[in-house]
Amino acid sequence: MPRVLTPLLKTLLFTILVPGFVAGYFPYVLLAGEPAPTHGPLAWFGVFSLVIGACIYLATAWEFAVRGLGTPAPIAPTKFLVASGLHRHVRNPMYLGLSVLLLGWAINLGTLTPLVLAPLFIPLIRYVQIRPEEHALRARFGEDYARYCRRVNRWLGRRRSTTP
Repeated sequence: MPRVLTPLLKTLLFTILVPGFVAGYFPYVLLAGEPAPTHGPLAWFGVFSLVIGACIYLATAWEFAVRGLGTPAPIAPTKFLVASGLHRHVRNPMYLGLSVLLLGWAINLGTLTPLVLAPLFIPLIRYVQIRPEEHALRARFGEDYARYCRRVNRWLGRRRSTTP
């Protein structure tokens, strides 16, 4: 089996089980509210957000599997530091993509629940998910990860200068 096939299959399985449930099944089944807009600018913005969010997630997952030879799952992490693709511009493109996808669901399902929960979600994801991930990345990749953090912002993609 080619070296990249296993990480791709594991990433696909992880994507179906975790983000697929959290950002797909859960919002669709449990958060559906009033009838959503079916036409007009708001409906198109919702569809656009779903597509862009999914593309961001999938591009990032691809980089994890192909460049990092691992998965987004903590139990099968990448073997190499991924600083290519969208990771050149933002350290957490996967969470950013899932957030945009959830915005699309909020619009298309006709509920503001995800938007109301966003102020709680952001600190939760920051302290429960990102902090442990960054700690593990520092331990695994050392100075390479420290340099990467100095170059690339966590959320918004403004590249920092590496010169003193």
